[in-house]
Amino acid sequence: MQNLDLFGNPIIEDQILRDRFIEPPFSILDTKSGNWQKRKKQWARLGIKSEIGRADDMTYTGAAKSFDYYRQKEGKRKESKEQGTSIFDPALCEVIYRWFCPEGGSILDPFAGGSVRGIVANYLGYKYTGIDIRQEQIDSNREQGLSILDVNNQPNWYVGDSNEALDGLNSSFDLVFSCPPYVDLEVYSDISGDISNMSYGDFIKAYESIIAKSCALLKIGGFACFVVGEVRDKNGNYYGFVPDTIRAFQKCGLHFYNEAILLNPVATASMRANNNMKTQKLVKIHQNVLVFKK
Repeated sequence: MQNLDLFGNPIIEDQILRDRFIEPPFSILDTKSGNWQKRKKQWARLGIKSEIGRADDMTYTGAAKSFDYYRQKEGKRKESKEQGTSIFDPALCEVIYRWFCPEGGSILDPFAGGSVRGIVANYLGYKYTGIDIRQEQIDSNREQGLSILDVNNQPNWYVGDSNEALDGLNSSFDLVFSCPPYVDLEVYSDISGDISNMSYGDFIKAYESIIAKSCALLKIGGFACFVVGEVRDKNGNYYGFVPDTIRAFQKCGLHFYNEAILLNPVATASMRANNNMKTQKLVKIHQNVLVFKK
């Protein structure tokens, strides 16, 4: 007998939705759930090591994007006792690709960073193109790709400043998917054109340009998804990075179509809460998944 709610409507169990959509297509994505953690562990068994190719002393101040982090060195930034390299969540890649990219479709990532998004994409049968400004990162990504994927099924990783490299792409894409630098939360390099080492004003100008060029390569009806989170300035105030990202896509004529909150494991948040609340700052344990349609 089918279960009914108080109004006599059929109750749709989460398990049924997971069978169809991997995760229930709700506006809250809970990375703490057993199903999410199971899928994440399954991806980890492939041997993806996205932190390789990135400096050991790369730091962040605050929450680690939408991802896990590796404790490495301390003392690089006085305001943070936690140091590490943020690692993108492969389970999130799987969800976004399945939900917003047609089977076998093409994916553009203008802020490629580590190997996760590319390897997951091609493993699932998509065609990934990623751009990163750091040669050592791309070399590492390519090496990992060859160790996990068939030699004839490799992501296309390019080295360069996306503001320039995108001008040379003649392809069109079904999905733009990326996780940009969170302003200066992590400084990836001192290379000219690396927006993570720019002032916020310069960062936004370059960021908007890269988004515009990426969206120009997106097919009509295609989706763009950026995973972002707020960042505080030196005075402790939020920049407004999330609304600035929304405006950047809208300037390109895309429609703000979906948003989801990505809930992260609490991890050390409880320990940080007492210190944060000395200045009335809430501990951040979520990220924003923004989806736009062309």
